[in-house]
Amino acid sequence: MIDGPRVAPASGAAAQSLVILLHGYGSNGDDLISLAPYWREALPTTAFVSPNAPEPCPGAPGGYQWWGLTSLGPSARAEGAARAAPVLDAFIDAELVRHGLSEAQLALVGFSQGTMMALQVGPRRRHPLAGIVGYSGMLADEASLAAPGATRPPVLLVHGDADPMIPIAAFHHAEAALVRNGFEVEGHISPGLGHSIDPTGLQLGGQFLARALG
Repeated sequence: MIDGPRVAPASGAAAQSLVILLHGYGSNGDDLISLAPYWREALPTTAFVSPNAPEPCPGAPGGYQWWGLTSLGPSARAEGAARAAPVLDAFIDAELVRHGLSEAQLALVGFSQGTMMALQVGPRRRHPLAGIVGYSGMLADEASLAAPGATRPPVLLVHGDADPMIPIAAFHHAEAALVRNGFEVEGHISPGLGHSIDPTGLQLGGQFLARALG
């Protein structure tokens, strides 16, 4: 079972909603949990958790990967995300039980490879999530969006147009595929931003989560 750092609700009371933050390739939960302080004020009854991905990342001490990124080709992405999905699903199940919550009170936030995982696992949950936020990512497997029983939570995609790791074309592809499959999608492109999250992206993410989690 994967696990990682947690931030309790700012209210001090039991969580009424949950945000699971999914880090990128070679990073870890300590990195992405740093987003929580930016959003706690707007989400005072929300708990945050950022699990470390299941595999240590070669060449990145203290870093993890959801799957090995030997290739960003479509088949390699689809196979890798499908292999990692059961681990994340089991973590989501355990966290919902831990807090006594349902999918309707859960949002996934991903960065890079974590965005691929959020868009892979989120729509395949039995019940719709409150929402998905994807920073600097791409779709791992477009076909999974149309799988039998797939749900369609609202999605926010944010990307920099100077991203050297995952080009802006991946944003446009993901946005078009999600819309084509019936998802409600909000998108934002940050001019001059590389493979990162800027203040505008943080603000938009917080506003989206506040609406989604009510």
